[in-house]
Amino acid sequence: MNYLVVFEPTSTGWSAYVPDLPGCVATGQTREEAQQQIREAIDFHIEGLRGRGGPVPPPSSVADRVEVGGA
Repeated sequence: MNYLVVFEPTSTGWSAYVPDLPGCVATGQTREEAQQQIREAIDFHIEGLRGRGGPVPPPSSVADRVEVGGA
């Protein structure tokens, strides 16, 4: 499965979250570290959902950049 992951710079590094998996978040000092941590978080999150007999939401979020004029 390929989930959309949003990466955001912070004052201390990077954060990441998965819109399709509420509560699935990770952080890292570098983007690469945050990427590794979010991979592990996704696996852990899905394992927890399955362990409780809950459904695993399919990937459905999409992202794109939109060019705007001005500054």
